[in-house]
Amino acid sequence: MSSPQPSAILSFRRTFALLIVLVVLPSAGLSGFGVVAIINERAAVEKRLEATWQGTLDSLVEDLPTALRSVRFELVEGQPRLVAPGGRLLSTKSTFQVEDKQVHTGDTELASALHAVESSAKDFPAGTSIFSLMVGGRATLIAAERQGNLVHGVRLSQEAVEALLDERSERWVSSSEPVRFVLLARQEPVGEGLMGKLVSEVAQAKANALGPPVLAEQVLPPPLQDFRMGVVPTGEDPVARASTRNRVVYVVLLGLFYVTLTFGVVYTGRVLYREARLSRMKTDFVSLVSHELRTPVTSIRMFIETLALGRVQDPAQTQQVLQMLTQETERLSTLIDRVLDWSRIESGRKEYHREAQTVPVVVDAAVAAFRAQRLEGDLQLSVDVPEGLPPVQVDRVAIAGALLNLLQNAYKYSREDKRIELSVRADRKWVDFSVEDHGVGIAPRDRKRIFERFYRVDNLLTRKTEGSGLGLAIAKRIVEAHGGRITLKSELGKGSRFTIQLPVGKA
Repeated sequence: MSSPQPSAILSFRRTFALLIVLVVLPSAGLSGFGVVAIINERAAVEKRLEATWQGTLDSLVEDLPTALRSVRFELVEGQPRLVAPGGRLLSTKSTFQVEDKQVHTGDTELASALHAVESSAKDFPAGTSIFSLMVGGRATLIAAERQGNLVHGVRLSQEAVEALLDERSERWVSSSEPVRFVLLARQEPVGEGLMGKLVSEVAQAKANALGPPVLAEQVLPPPLQDFRMGVVPTGEDPVARASTRNRVVYVVLLGLFYVTLTFGVVYTGRVLYREARLSRMKTDFVSLVSHELRTPVTSIRMFIETLALGRVQDPAQTQQVLQMLTQETERLSTLIDRVLDWSRIESGRKEYHREAQTVPVVVDAAVAAFRAQRLEGDLQLSVDVPEGLPPVQVDRVAIAGALLNLLQNAYKYSREDKRIELSVRADRKWVDFSVEDHGVGIAPRDRKRIFERFYRVDNLLTRKTEGSGLGLAIAKRIVEAHGGRITLKSELGKGSRFTIQLPVGKA
């Protein structure tokens, strides 16, 4: 009986492992492809935006030197300042002078940077020159003007230059466009290969986190080679806006997929586990029924052979053998009827003929069938059916059969003290038929499964007791088909009380 169990468990485990391999691993691959698709889509949007603004950038890069050549130095509050044609102040208060290879300025960072170009100050062209210089590790715009051997200059305000760019861009870009043009420090080129690309992506992500994303950019020609001109949005990031919808759809679909996958895996696992358990129970049931059938069949064959060989001559002994034959035949018939009943119930072919029945009629039918079973030992069956109980709308034979199952269980699982109480009580809605014994009781772990098909409580008494594991399952199905329910109260070592509750019917 126990041999099929390991194979059933192994089969379940193999099936579940196969489900994980064939479903979970491909889903992980699907997630990876989805992430790659999102990244590629963002890159495609960035390329489209870059292509859109590249022409404007080319025009502005060509126009910027022209715009800067039109600026001039003016004295403002006694200090030289760089002023655009419209009067816009482009310089900061940081000024300097270079004379005889000596730098004079109050800006120490600027002084340190100018020492690199002080030797070539005499080569500065006459007029205003604008160039880029690394000051304090940052790219800075410098404006200088040579007057003989004296060169004076100022540090430019990057914000003012960007405002000048916005003014100059109006001929190519509508003022309603949510973008502006900025000057950014030139990035050092990274290495080639995977690591170089990774470093570039990290740097780009860091820059985007600290400020608006750059939609397009271009390095400025000398002498402004330390800068690049870029286009940044003034409102919502168009790259994020263009890719957010598909990203949200993908995340939602991926979430639904994983929820469905999880539900499917759990549900499939539960189904496989139930099927494996049911398979084991069916195997046990077949073995049990085979054993139950073998015993009466063997007895019947033995009694028939005894009579056929003429070994019994005494009429009293002959009558005893015939009674044993009848008893074994009834036992065999009961087992076959129970299996057939369950088959009809499972297939939905069981028909019930409901009629208004008085409670005593139903109880008497069950008790009469129970007493007719030639029970061994002393039986003390007490029946308590008060008068005035409401009728029930039931199939009398079916409900009497359910009660008979409870009485048989109470008898089989009682100890030497075969005391059984059958009582009936009623209220406005329900009529309760209770069967109580004083037997071994049922452990808490078995109470939830006691009504399952083929299930039998495993203890010393049940191993010695005949049974198919179908009686309570059949009783439960019959009661539920009548709109009722069956309940259990039990205490281990003291006994059990089964109650059939049926709705009150019409007389």
